[in-house]
Amino acid sequence: MNLKSQVEWALHCCVALAGLPPGRYLSTKALAELHGVPKEYLSKALQAVSQAGLVETTLGPSGGYRLARAPADISFLDIVEAVEGPASTFACKEIRTNNPCWPEGYKAEAPCIIARLMWRADEAWRNSLRETRISDVLDTLTAEVSPALLQRTQEWVLRRAG
Repeated sequence: MNLKSQVEWALHCCVALAGLPPGRYLSTKALAELHGVPKEYLSKALQAVSQAGLVETTLGPSGGYRLARAPADISFLDIVEAVEGPASTFACKEIRTNNPCWPEGYKAEAPCIIARLMWRADEAWRNSLRETRISDVLDTLTAEVSPALLQRTQEWVLRRAG
């Protein structure tokens, strides 16, 4: 499985937006600068999470993005599916029917074991992402990142927030 870079960018941006005070927004330009990613491509990821209702956007000189819901109400799966879509990571093509020994006209009664295992793995992955919230990341950052770095980052963000 190989997710688009925009998934990582959207996840990081949502975590950054979680620290904004009420009524403040952060521009695409500031988010791109904060993460060192191309503004044009980041814009597509932010549009996707906006269309999914995960972030709010406003226009104008103090415009930008902010979370549309509380950090505890946004899962990693919400963000991944906003950018990648809800489709399973495994698409069974029934290649077993290409086997020259497969009886002509025979239809399998159930998906093969490989498809069932892959779908089960996909569901486990989705359940893990569904259980992980933006608020969980904030708690972990507080425990793992130095208070000085967190404060410098928060001050940097607030200077650029409209």
